[in-house]
Amino acid sequence: MTYGVEFKNITKRYGIDKRAPLVIKGVDFEIEQGSLTTILGPSGCGKTTVLRMIAGLETPTSGQILMLGKDVTTLGPADRNVSMMFQSYALFPHMNVLENVMYGLKMSGIEKVEAARRAVETLGNVGLVGYDDRLPSELSGGQQQRVALARALVLEPGVLLFDEPLSNLDARLRREMREEIRSLQQRLRLTVAYVTHDQSEALAVSDQIIVMDDGLIAQRGTPQDMYERPSSEFVAGFMGEAMLFPGVADAAGMVQLGPLQIHSRQTVPAGQVKVAVRPEAWYIHHDGSGLPATLRKLAYLGSFFEYTFDTALGPIFVVSPDLTDVLALGAEVGLTLADHGVSVVQAS
Repeated sequence: MTYGVEFKNITKRYGIDKRAPLVIKGVDFEIEQGSLTTILGPSGCGKTTVLRMIAGLETPTSGQILMLGKDVTTLGPADRNVSMMFQSYALFPHMNVLENVMYGLKMSGIEKVEAARRAVETLGNVGLVGYDDRLPSELSGGQQQRVALARALVLEPGVLLFDEPLSNLDARLRREMREEIRSLQQRLRLTVAYVTHDQSEALAVSDQIIVMDDGLIAQRGTPQDMYERPSSEFVAGFMGEAMLFPGVADAAGMVQLGPLQIHSRQTVPAGQVKVAVRPEAWYIHHDGSGLPATLRKLAYLGSFFEYTFDTALGPIFVVSPDLTDVLALGAEVGLTLADHGVSVVQAS
């Protein structure tokens, strides 16, 4: 299979000193044509370096980068057919919307009439019909985001790169723009590499998620795989909010968690294990069945309640969508676990 992007045992260190530490430590992955892959991880994990190597802004220390089967490891950005959309938008303040979108085409030698036609068509694709003559200063943050997206799309890149594209927007605009990006990517069958630190954003837009930690890939897979079947304590903690509890597994794959027993969906050796539990995986029982729990904290967040219980396993954080049967502080209840949102993981 020919992939849109393929990394083969890529390493990267900065500078010429061979004793300098590697910031990327032998990374392999593929991005299928017409799909969106998000590279996710904490600050300093190497995700932006990976994106810059796809763009040709950084050269690997070793390994091979392929695009559509072609070796581009040593090629610069101009020879890779990629477009990159930055967090800052980087619009030219003295140019109107149409001129900003046309700029890359004109620099590529496209005639002005054809460049204008393609720019107008692309502005229509991102919902900016009639905005041609406006200056960036006359646009909202979301509109500037769309202009930057149109400027990247108009070049018809083989690979489109996003570096934290939504971090400057408020919550409502972030949701709207991530839906816009995902819709455009699917409609135009774009090959996209997308870097973010926002787990919910990654879950919402991705076909594949790559979680990085200290220059290595901790895990990659579909959003559902990453959230529901994390392979390690690190991934479980990073992909959304999960609490980790010590448990004991037997040879049949049953795991004892205090008075609760769960069946591991993964093959685990008998002995001590860690169990990652999402806050929405707990069921609350007024009859006290399951794990005895006492409510110590609660918070109302509009569409759900957040509860913190004291238990024999320690404090447990629970998200409950039940807005009618609200618990009072000090309530004595029982907690059991759902089939979803519970994973046995390797300890970090």
